[in-house]
Amino acid sequence: MGAGHAHRLYRHGHSPVHGLPPHTKLAATFAFVVVVVSTPREAMWAFGLYAVLLGVVAYVARVPAGFLLKRLLIEVPFVAFAVLMPFVAEGERVEVLGLSLSVGGLWGAWNVLAKGTLGVAASVLLASTTELRELLLGLQRLKLPPLLVQIASFMVRYGDVIADEMRRMRIARESRGFEAKGVRHWGVLAKSAGALFIRSYERGERVHLAMVSRGYAGTMPVIDEVTASRAQWSYALTLPLSALVVCLLGWTL
Repeated sequence: MGAGHAHRLYRHGHSPVHGLPPHTKLAATFAFVVVVVSTPREAMWAFGLYAVLLGVVAYVARVPAGFLLKRLLIEVPFVAFAVLMPFVAEGERVEVLGLSLSVGGLWGAWNVLAKGTLGVAASVLLASTTELRELLLGLQRLKLPPLLVQIASFMVRYGDVIADEMRRMRIARESRGFEAKGVRHWGVLAKSAGALFIRSYERGERVHLAMVSRGYAGTMPVIDEVTASRAQWSYALTLPLSALVVCLLGWTL
């Protein structure tokens, strides 16, 4: 995969969670999200227990609450969608603070908020304790299709390069006195987006030619082979197995 650099989502540490092999953490996170999604929305107490479980993981991983909450802001668009659901959904209505809200919409909003927040929180904890390069090695170890792993690898490698290209283009526009203040400036921004696409495409061609000239034949070499012991798997699967018990109680109680 080659050497990489720590992403802003990653928080360097030496906790037991940081030390787990990446593919065990990927499998545990995926299983936890599946269990959360499978939980009936009426079992509101179960989602509280899921939050407690994630809090325990964050404590063991030494991830501060502020660090976690700040990165949960990525779900703001979903929150906005959930807030609108009780107003636009049809069916039985109920009065809340003088507002007529849909009962089905309220349950739907709760479902989106609870399950979405828990899923995002689990993903943030995964990214906070696992470097991007290790995540790619974990995906490779879990036998994800090699082409998808390569695409993800290139995204990790060149995402910051493209972002830096956008920054230089923005500085160039501002140095010429351009400021996007309204609809009439959208044309300039559209041309900038087109120029960025062309530059990215050309850079991709140059990178591909460089790789082919160095012997690339459609697959990337495996530099590191990550393995996990039975104890490490047991430790990683503690979270989803505990969540599974809560889920089963949610269906039976």
